[in-house]
Amino acid sequence: MGDSFGDRPRGRTAAENAAAEEAVIRDRAAEEIAEEHGKLGLPAAISLIVGNIVGTGVFLLPASLAAYGTVSILAMALVSVGAIALAVVFGRLGARLPAGGGPYAYAKDAFGEFSGFWNAWSFWLTAWIGNAAIAVVWVNYVNYFLRWESPAAQIALALVALWIPALINLSGVRNIGAFAVVTTVLKFIPLLFVAVVGLFFMRGANFGPFVATGGSWIAALSTAGALALFIYSGVESVTIVAERVKDPARNIGRASVYGVLICAAMYMLSTVAIFGTVPHEALANSTAPFADAINGMFGGSVGGGVMAACAIVSGIGAINGWTMLVAEMPMAAARDGLFPSVFASQSRRGVPWFGIVAGTALTSLVVFYNYLGSEGGFDRILLIATFTTVIPYFFSACAQLFWLVTGARRVEGVRLGRDLTVTTVAILFAFWMTYGAGTQAIFVGFLMLLVGIPVYIWTKAKRGEYGPADEVPGRSTMEEEK
Repeated sequence: MGDSFGDRPRGRTAAENAAAEEAVIRDRAAEEIAEEHGKLGLPAAISLIVGNIVGTGVFLLPASLAAYGTVSILAMALVSVGAIALAVVFGRLGARLPAGGGPYAYAKDAFGEFSGFWNAWSFWLTAWIGNAAIAVVWVNYVNYFLRWESPAAQIALALVALWIPALINLSGVRNIGAFAVVTTVLKFIPLLFVAVVGLFFMRGANFGPFVATGGSWIAALSTAGALALFIYSGVESVTIVAERVKDPARNIGRASVYGVLICAAMYMLSTVAIFGTVPHEALANSTAPFADAINGMFGGSVGGGVMAACAIVSGIGAINGWTMLVAEMPMAAARDGLFPSVFASQSRRGVPWFGIVAGTALTSLVVFYNYLGSEGGFDRILLIATFTTVIPYFFSACAQLFWLVTGARRVEGVRLGRDLTVTTVAILFAFWMTYGAGTQAIFVGFLMLLVGIPVYIWTKAKRGEYGPADEVPGRSTMEEEK
């Protein structure tokens, strides 16, 4: 498929042929390295998605939702439906185009090079900015035990949280997958305990009013939904590392849907259980809702330590998974000549070492900004990362819609209607996530996206996109007119 947005069809130049041959050689080398150093099976792929979605925010979410009343449970259900629809779309796209880079590859295939680049750039921003937000929350939970309050000490803890996963990623794919499985299991045991056992301790009086804001239920539903939207970031994780997944055409879809279903079930059950076990007023002012739920069920104060430890494991596991993604997406784009070529470099262990190191270094700078910059830095970081996440989601859903409404589709009748419905829900979900990010985050995030355009121009020029002057589109016509 040729590029869209005004690119003219034309023959390949010698430079392009050489670049294409080089890309094939690189791809074959990458496949050989990946085979040598192992691939992610279905359990590891599911764990990657679950580990990236369930970070540290879930441990505070019930308290945030309680401020809006039990209408937030409905909001959580609607958001979960949107996330599942998005997972199904990614599964369809991954089965049809099991290429590394996920959303980048889908946008490039449907809409051309520039759209592909912009998706890769947006997701790359998301990965290293979002890791900083996870690290900051992780430090707060570590300080439940250490009580290190100085900015310098907190920065040091955050850097530990960032560079340990970086070292694990540099050690190879097998270790990344094993670490993802272990941390996912460890984080889910206490969360699942609260979600299931808490159902037997619920009392109707604890739930509080349907709307606690004093306004309309629609306004409360929208605001609570915007909060809940943030916790599903990561649904696309396994599509980005498609070439490192065993049988990607089959397992990308299965891992995406199973992973999101697991998260949705845990989110819904735990939210309902906590709403029913902790009195509404106490929950709305809680700083550790899961710990309060455990303490309320069994008495004492052991719940705080248990849930803090769980959050520490969850956070380090999420950073491990996102560190993998911060390197995989630009590597896929670099192989196509749309990111600086150094991002395609792989170590002897088959990992994109430059992307891992560069991404972690940028995240470290964001951490410094959070602790040494102006007040409210964490919220700004989180919301900007949320907005940049939406761009790949929206383009991926639109790529699926493009495929369905053109002659390229391979489904008809009832299946076509089903896929169109799911895709429409995913697009609306992406719109809702954008709205939830807020105007300031959208403004700053869009400026950061614009910074990528000169990078795109530079990489395209460096590829030697055009040959002699008479082969540049429009050049011959212009000269003839003269």
